[in-house]
Amino acid sequence: MDDAYNLFAKGQNTNRALLGAIEKVAGVPGIERIRLGSLEPRLITREFAEELAQNNKICPHFHLSLQSGSDTVLERMRRHYTTAEYEEKVNLLRDMFEHPAITTDVIVGFPGESEAEFKETRDFLEKVNLYECHIFKYSRRRGTEADKMKGQISKADKAVRSELLIADSDRRRRDFARYYIGREVEILTEDTEIHDGKEYTVGYTPEYVKVSIPVTKSGQIMQILCFEEGCDTIYADRRGSICKI
Repeated sequence: MDDAYNLFAKGQNTNRALLGAIEKVAGVPGIERIRLGSLEPRLITREFAEELAQNNKICPHFHLSLQSGSDTVLERMRRHYTTAEYEEKVNLLRDMFEHPAITTDVIVGFPGESEAEFKETRDFLEKVNLYECHIFKYSRRRGTEADKMKGQISKADKAVRSELLIADSDRRRRDFARYYIGREVEILTEDTEIHDGKEYTVGYTPEYVKVSIPVTKSGQIMQILCFEEGCDTIYADRRGSICKI
């Protein structure tokens, strides 16, 4: 089954601690997939990415928190990276994995976010072309440093900006999924859903792309052939079970 781990460590041995934990988990009988939780961009080094790529149980699905695609907004947020550094980490993962799914979080309407800064975020997201972006509207909280900042953004403006980024993200997500049409992929079956009055078993690729196949048992890793794109899923034919877990 997929196991998600959020690991936090301090000091210069963070990478080694995480890699050691991954190695131990990979050695547990019955665990066929390891899916990492949110990672700090600074954690991604070439050596770290290379070692991850050598572990065939690692799912090539990485969540790197961004928060904003504007360097001036990142500075106000007290983030310890720039957009250029973030892009470098994304490219490292793409160098090591064939078609990794990289996802992120973005906050719109942070205090002082100008139209120009919002455009920088939108343009940056288009440039790095991530699989999926989780978009959040900044929520003002009393007593925080951001609460005292000038230039609080109206709810209406935050809603418009959020809708634009969500639409962009949905388009990029569909583009990413189309890569698998006509390809054989491995999925882990999880649940059933009704599409157009028909029941399907839903599973996920290692990259966490949703795939629907004719009804079968859940909890199986199967090799399937993707053949058609739906509104939020890929349809596929079974090609036989690899292993049952």
